[in-house]
Amino acid sequence: MKVALIRTPISLAIAGCALTCIPAFSAGFLLNETSASGLGTAFAGGAAAAQDASTMWSNPAGLSKLRGKELVGALHVITPSMTFNDQGSLKALNQSTLGGNGGDAGGSNFVPNLYFAMPINQAWSFGVGFTAPWGLVTEYEAGWAGRFQAIKSSIKTYNLNPAFSWKAAPGLAVGLGLNLQRLEGEFTNQVNYSGVLISAGGASVAPLTPNLESSAAIKGADNSSGWNIGLLWDLDANTRMGFGYRSRVNYTLTGDVKFTNPAPSSLPAAVQGLATAVNAGALYNSGISSDVKIPEIANLSFFRTMGNWDLMADAQWTGWSSIQSLTFIRDNGNLLQSTPENFKDVWKLALGVNYRLNDQWTWRGGLAYDQSPVQSAYRTPRLPDADRTWLTGGGQYKMNNGFKLDFGAAYIWVKGASINTPADAAGQAASGLLNGNYSSKTWILSGQGTWSF
Repeated sequence: MKVALIRTPISLAIAGCALTCIPAFSAGFLLNETSASGLGTAFAGGAAAAQDASTMWSNPAGLSKLRGKELVGALHVITPSMTFNDQGSLKALNQSTLGGNGGDAGGSNFVPNLYFAMPINQAWSFGVGFTAPWGLVTEYEAGWAGRFQAIKSSIKTYNLNPAFSWKAAPGLAVGLGLNLQRLEGEFTNQVNYSGVLISAGGASVAPLTPNLESSAAIKGADNSSGWNIGLLWDLDANTRMGFGYRSRVNYTLTGDVKFTNPAPSSLPAAVQGLATAVNAGALYNSGISSDVKIPEIANLSFFRTMGNWDLMADAQWTGWSSIQSLTFIRDNGNLLQSTPENFKDVWKLALGVNYRLNDQWTWRGGLAYDQSPVQSAYRTPRLPDADRTWLTGGGQYKMNNGFKLDFGAAYIWVKGASINTPADAAGQAASGLLNGNYSSKTWILSGQGTWSF
């Protein structure tokens, strides 16, 4: 009879209770950090500035402004801080402890960039770039209040981007690039195993199954491709406009889900059969797949030189509404989980300046407002994202005609983010209620070397 429960409609309640733990992509995992030369100005004017070979990320048409061969290498140290403040969280079903606040879920992460560019002839230029444009890493302390919703979340991407630019007419260049991209994801959390057994066997098993937990982990990866285009228009000798567009990249992640469950033999004899059925019917290891649409990006940029000053402005649109839900399917065709995300399209608006002190030194500053695609009702602890403000600075030291060093720093204020999840009673029984707010900020330090030859 207990085994049969797994095969009846009650199995839906078991799955709902257990699989709320399975992770979902969270918001704001676009990494704008594509160059140290751009960080100092908050990436304002990115599609128009064309300061070095890194221009191919925002606008491949900018390659037309480079006079010779260039090799650019950059490294960014990104240090986010995300701390949860409890304001009325509730324990999960049949768990005697709520757990702590999880510590600081951020940590230092390293993001590299590498670019090479060269003119082919007077009209054509070629470049190739290696970037990591999308990513996040968050990790909470074991035993925290939200352990049944998230512990570790990791998204990594690798992007190879060959590109060409063509001077179509005096003062007008166009660019085209191909993006060969890989996405890897890893997500872990605990499972309220006590709650799963109660859902399967009824309230009578509660006294026999207190404080039981198992763990869940999803890993998946896929390779895909996209494209990018750009236009660069010289309005006059000192002013230009740029437009860049990066296409959506569609993935079908494949990998596996693994559960580490209590051994039935370690439980009271009265629930051993139930536990065996639950392990086989709901919390079992399998292959998984998920369709993910990484959003498109469009930039419109302005750049003007005025004496020793460069003035820059930028509007970046990201089409996050491509992610409305995240669904995992087991390799036997059964639904593992579908999570509503309801991301919204967003804008990042930036202003920046360069000041050339002399032939060797240039100083930079920038300010940006960056919207989050997360709507408050759908915020999760995987990445408790909210609107943010960037304050940046940096500079460049030109050692000689063959080498220059760029450096930049950014401090990012993140608006306070409330969280109250999950919203439904069944989800709260499975994972507890996480109710409170997040305090978040990020430091970024970047260095870059540019070799011209």
